[in-house]
Amino acid sequence: MIHLYGIPNCDTVKKARVWLDAQGHAYTFHDYKKEGADPAKVAAWIAAAGLDVVVNRKGTTYRKLSDADKALATDSHTAVALLVQQPSIIKRPIVEFSGGILVGFKEDEWSAVLL
Repeated sequence: MIHLYGIPNCDTVKKARVWLDAQGHAYTFHDYKKEGADPAKVAAWIAAAGLDVVVNRKGTTYRKLSDADKALATDSHTAVALLVQQPSIIKRPIVEFSGGILVGFKEDEWSAVLL
């Protein structure tokens, strides 16, 4: 089973959902805005993919953070609490599947591991 994590109105999440539907993949969708972000999952994603991959430093939410909060996002231990508090800072989407995780939507990368 594929688990897709993100925010429904995010354009990249929308593209990912369209792609999954077009490929006939069944998946569950976890909406950060309604369901929040689980600290254990966030920590596992950072461990698997790396802090620089999981933290979305290009987004508006990150850019609006105070310098102190941005500093929290540079350390794996303090970043988890920040990402749980501000899930919009998590790069979207994150997909968990039997072979691991994918962060962000790149069609060629997804095709290579999900088809």
